[in-house]
Amino acid sequence: MRYFYFDVLILSWFLLFISNSHELEQDQNQGLLELRMFLEFPSSLQIMENYNVDFCYLPSSSNLSIKCEDNSIIELKIFGDKSLKPLSFNGFAIPNQTLSMNFSIDSFFMTLTKLKTLKVLTLVSLGIWGKLPNKIESLTLLQVLDLSSNFIYGSIPPKISKMVNLQSLSLDQNYFNTTLPNWFDSLFNLTFLSLKKNHFKGSFPFSLCKIKKLEVISLSQNELSGELPSFESLSGLHVLDLRENCFEFDLPRLPKSVVTVLLSNNSFSGEIPKKLGELNHLQHLDLSSNCLEGTPPSTLFSLSNLSYLNLANNVLSGEFSDKLHCGGKLGYVDISSNRLSGLLPPCLANSSDGRVVRYGRNCLSVEPQNQQRGSYCKDFGSRWKKFMILKVIALLAIVFGFVLVVLVFGVFVCKKCHFMKKCRKDVSVKIVLDKSATGVSSQVLADARIISQAVKLGTQTSPTYRQFSIQELKEATKNFSLLTCIGDGSIVKLYKGKLENGAYVVIRSFVLSKKCSIQNLKAKLDLLSKLEHPNLVSLLGHCIDGGVQDDSSNQKLHLVYEYVPNGDYHTRLSEYSAEKALKWPDRLAILIGVAKAVHFLHTGVIPGCFSNELKTKNVLLDEHCIPKLSDYGMSIIKEDIEKFETKSEKKLKSCQRTKTDNDVYNFGFILLESLVGPITCDKGETYFLNEKASFGSEDGRRKIVDPIVLTTCCQESLSIAISITTKCISQESSSRPSFEDVLWNLQYAAQVQATADADQKSD
Repeated sequence: MRYFYFDVLILSWFLLFISNSHELEQDQNQGLLELRMFLEFPSSLQIMENYNVDFCYLPSSSNLSIKCEDNSIIELKIFGDKSLKPLSFNGFAIPNQTLSMNFSIDSFFMTLTKLKTLKVLTLVSLGIWGKLPNKIESLTLLQVLDLSSNFIYGSIPPKISKMVNLQSLSLDQNYFNTTLPNWFDSLFNLTFLSLKKNHFKGSFPFSLCKIKKLEVISLSQNELSGELPSFESLSGLHVLDLRENCFEFDLPRLPKSVVTVLLSNNSFSGEIPKKLGELNHLQHLDLSSNCLEGTPPSTLFSLSNLSYLNLANNVLSGEFSDKLHCGGKLGYVDISSNRLSGLLPPCLANSSDGRVVRYGRNCLSVEPQNQQRGSYCKDFGSRWKKFMILKVIALLAIVFGFVLVVLVFGVFVCKKCHFMKKCRKDVSVKIVLDKSATGVSSQVLADARIISQAVKLGTQTSPTYRQFSIQELKEATKNFSLLTCIGDGSIVKLYKGKLENGAYVVIRSFVLSKKCSIQNLKAKLDLLSKLEHPNLVSLLGHCIDGGVQDDSSNQKLHLVYEYVPNGDYHTRLSEYSAEKALKWPDRLAILIGVAKAVHFLHTGVIPGCFSNELKTKNVLLDEHCIPKLSDYGMSIIKEDIEKFETKSEKKLKSCQRTKTDNDVYNFGFILLESLVGPITCDKGETYFLNEKASFGSEDGRRKIVDPIVLTTCCQESLSIAISITTKCISQESSSRPSFEDVLWNLQYAAQVQATADADQKSD
């Protein structure tokens, strides 16, 4: 009997344990259903609707992943479809982009903290909006936190500093708009930090340099400024991405472990440190679009693992050593738009090894037609000396003015004690003298600022935009003769002309709408004139012909562009002769150039310029096969000319949500033609849908990919290009990549190709 009671006791305890386990499981299931309700039933969680089993057994997909351990959820990943982001966000719900006005971020995270066993939390593109609450600290076991591509604003809550188990923190593409906190060293287990594409301000948080385990720092595309600290203490740092900020002064010191360094589009000055030439693990270095000066160290080019080096758009000067040696893996070099002189070293001048080298807009003694004029290069040296002299004069004037003020103040105080009446007269005279002294100082400072700005903008060498007279254009085109007409469309005519100075131009002539306001049109043309980029056909000026004052009836608009002599990309893709056929590395270089131009149009000006008529016929090639995009920016003046379109022509969509996607989508077909050869513009989509499956196998690729591409590419580079092409032409706009991602993938494909070509040559 005693054993019977003992067995009953054991059985009761076991049943109680099973019951408690079941309650815990039900509690977490209920928590997930509440989260689904808070997120307003996104399509990625639709599978939960008719799923009656434990959610731990839900099959993983690209949009949802739930992993459990001991009947507890340890990983929750949800990817939504709200990836479209406006340029600014005022903190309130936006229809179809954020969750509704009923959403409460505090209540959402209160429910989320019920899942206390979570170690991995990923909530991406779900439209979550509001200020991130301190309640998140309750998830004490969290190791990975990713809240990218939402609408979270304000500051990073200080309570996150208590989440000491965090190893990875990603808050990309949100609207955080305060300074970065300086408590990051509390997260001593952190290895990955990415806060790019926000609006963070202020200085770089020095506390990051105390996290010994940190491997990746990505703070690009923010508004951070000031001087960077030394990163030498971060012995495990592999990636440093601080692009598109406002950092200044000298380049930072870097640890020997670093692999990728991206510091472009800042305001760094001074010389490139020679110690960069000692970073033997470095593979990718981008210092473009800064204010760096001096001659690049030769050891930088010879680094054994370096494959990508971009020093473009700086004020680098001097001559390269003829003994400069390029590392075996160096596949891409861009030193264009600087002040470099002399000869190119053999390893940069010789393109037979497959290395891509960009060196235009310098003062080099090669290819003079693509270099700055000799007088311009000589003047730079004298201007720089003059600038330095003025800088010294300005400094001396400031010191002199300060000393003078101190002396005047001292005299004033002394005389006030003894000669109150007389001091007033003396002071009035001294104030006049002081004003005259500071007046000279202000002028010198103004001159110094102007020269400094000129140095910063010196890389932009496009001709000055101006207004042409109709007489000039008539003389250039022989009175708009049919012999000079090179294109005739429903809304525009193209003429090739020759200006008085001998320069050839292309003139695009439009008939203006009767409702067009000339005053508004001129404002739009002013915006159009600011679109300057090495890969855009330069707009030289305009002429408005006919009518009077602000009356646009019977008026024509003539836009004057530079003439690009080497035909268009569509035609070149049809060439199969050994001399003119474009090999795969050539096509990648052209695609990268076009992608850079479009990325500039989207992000380099405010407001961005979208719907840019992207097609291979609008990609022109100059004498060096450098691509230049034409027909860009027409959406800016579309309203002034669109009424003259034929009924069969489709109007561009005005919806801001899809503008970027239109360019990404159309660029996808430029990629497609680069892979398979020219396609009739109206059949591209049908062709892609029919042949999409063929890209998935090597046999399929052999059938559809251009033979020239197949014989001049490596499979990895080709696969990268096919992948990004497929994403661009996705029917779902939310699945299309950003142009930054497109550019990155193309540059990576070029890097992989260059490495493969170098390896093949060495074999």
